[in-house]
Amino acid sequence: MLVTAFTVLLFLPPTQFQALAHDAPSGWTYPYQCCHDMDCRPVSAKSVAERPEGYVITGTGEVVGYRDSRIRQSPDGLFHWCSVAGKSDSRTICLFVPPRSF
Repeated sequence: MLVTAFTVLLFLPPTQFQALAHDAPSGWTYPYQCCHDMDCRPVSAKSVAERPEGYVITGTGEVVGYRDSRIRQSPDGLFHWCSVAGKSDSRTICLFVPPRSF
């Protein structure tokens, strides 16, 4: 029985084992590194403040520095926040930001 199960797994395509992230409302897919099916969502521009030290998540006070690897370019020009378990009081996994204007 174990040999049969292993044989079946051996011939499944690798995509069978990839976990999928979910899509943003505008249609692009949140990367798996940021989202595990419930962590990401669009947020209003009021939810993220720009300060000299970086982006501040207004609900938690967390500062995400401008050079932080969690900062991502937003494909739809809106803010999207990925937090642990999608909770409004948890830490940031990724923050998608619109292009900065000068």
